[in-house]
Amino acid sequence: MNLELSLKQALKLSPQMLQSMEILQMSTLELNEYIQELVQENPAAELTEPADPGDEGEELWRRLQSLADLDHQNRQYVTADRDELDPLARVGTDGGLEDTLLLHLTRQLERSHASTLVLRGAQFLAACLDEDGYLRDSVSDLAQAAGLPAPVLEDGLALLQTLDPPGVGAQDLAQCLAIQLRRRGETGPALTIVQKHLERLARKQYHAIAQDLGISQEEVRQAEEQIQSLDPRPGSAFAGREEPHYLIPDLVVVETEQGLSVTYQDSYTPTLQLSGYYCSLQKQSSDPEVKEYLTEKIKQAQFVIQAVEQRRSTLLDCARAIVRRQEGFFLQPGGHLIPLRLSDVAQELSIHESTVSRAIREKYLQCARGVYPLSFFFSRGLGGSGEGTSAHQIKARLSQLVSEEDKGHPLSDQKLCQLLEGEGCAISRRTVAKYRDELGIPSASGRKHCGKPQGGTP
Repeated sequence: MNLELSLKQALKLSPQMLQSMEILQMSTLELNEYIQELVQENPAAELTEPADPGDEGEELWRRLQSLADLDHQNRQYVTADRDELDPLARVGTDGGLEDTLLLHLTRQLERSHASTLVLRGAQFLAACLDEDGYLRDSVSDLAQAAGLPAPVLEDGLALLQTLDPPGVGAQDLAQCLAIQLRRRGETGPALTIVQKHLERLARKQYHAIAQDLGISQEEVRQAEEQIQSLDPRPGSAFAGREEPHYLIPDLVVVETEQGLSVTYQDSYTPTLQLSGYYCSLQKQSSDPEVKEYLTEKIKQAQFVIQAVEQRRSTLLDCARAIVRRQEGFFLQPGGHLIPLRLSDVAQELSIHESTVSRAIREKYLQCARGVYPLSFFFSRGLGGSGEGTSAHQIKARLSQLVSEEDKGHPLSDQKLCQLLEGEGCAISRRTVAKYRDELGIPSASGRKHCGKPQGGTP
C-alpha cells in the first residue's frame, strides 16, 4: 500500500459570501422583494420609509425633472399616464366598457340576413381569428372542428370579410390589404401590386414592378403611398391593452460645473435597519433560547444591511468608472461609445471581473439621452480588443455614409466595407450587412431611388 502526502489549494465560499454575491446581482425590484420577505420572517429587521425625493435637495430634484423632460426615449409612458386621467380613454379596455373583436363581429353578424348555416360558420371563424384579425388556419382544416361542410365555411369566411374593421378575416397580409383596397373601390395598380408584387415593393424594386405592370415608377410610388395608408393589423385595435412596464433607474448622471456627477437612487429602495426593541430584548432576556434566537436574527439582519450597503458602494464605483471612460457619450451631442471591457473596469477598481458582471446585471442608468442598462456601455473594439473603434461608432458611421450616398446609385455592402476600411475600420462585408440589418437599413437595391426608368431589372 502506497501512502502519498500532497498539498492543494481550494477556495470555499461561505454561505455569507454566497449571499453577498446574490444580493450584489439583484435588480432593484428583486432587492425590494428580498428585503420585504426578510422583514416578514426576521423580527430584528425593520424598514424605514424611503426618503422623499424633495428631501434630497431642490437642486437634485430639479435636475432629475430636467432629465425626465429631455428623455424622449420614454415619453410614450408619460402619454400613457395622462391617458389614465381621461375616462373616455378607458372605454374598450378592461377598466371600462370592454369590447373585443369577437363581440364587435358578432353584433354585425346578428344584423346579417345570411342563412343560419352561413351565420354559424362565420361566427365559428370569428372565434378562430388571432389578435390581429387574421384567420391563420385553412378552412378545410377547420371544417371538421366546426362540424360544417367546407363550402359553408367558405361562404361564412366571405361574409366575415365584408365586416368591419376592413381586412378582418384575411388569411395573409396580401389578402388583408386587398380587401381594404376593394372596400375603397380601388381597382388600379395598388390592388395588383399587393396581390402579385408585395415582396418586390418591400424591397423597393420600383423599376421591376413598373416594367411588369407597364406603368411609370411614379405611379408605383403613388400606389405605395396608398398601400402604406392601410392597416396591416385590423384586429389590433381590439386587443387588450398591456400595462407599461416601468424601468427604475438605479443611477442618475447629471452634468454639473465640476463635470459629470453620478448619483445613486436611494429613494427607490426601502432602508433596512435593526429593531431597537429586539436588540434591547436580546440584551435583557434571561431565557437562553430567546437570547440565542434573537442573537442569530440580529446577526442575519446586520449581515444583510452590510451586504446592501456594499452593493450600493460597488454599483456606484462601477458606474463612475463607466462614466469616466464613456465621458464623450454623455457630454457630446450624438457622442459615441468607445470600446470598453468588463476587465477594464475591474482592473481600475481592483476587483474581480465577475464582480463587475454581477454589479451591472439588470441595473439601469438615466442620463439626458435616456435610460440605458449598464451593460449597454460595454463593447469590444475590432478584433475583440479593448482598443480601436467600437461597434457603436461603426454603426453611426455606417448610417452617415448611407444618408449621404447618391440615392440613384446607392452604396453596396462591399463598397461600404471598402470605405470603412479606408477610414481604419477593417471589417468584413458580412459584418457590414449584419450592422445594416440591425440599423433597419435596406440593401442597396432597396435604397435605390431612380428619377427615370432605366433599362434592365435591378
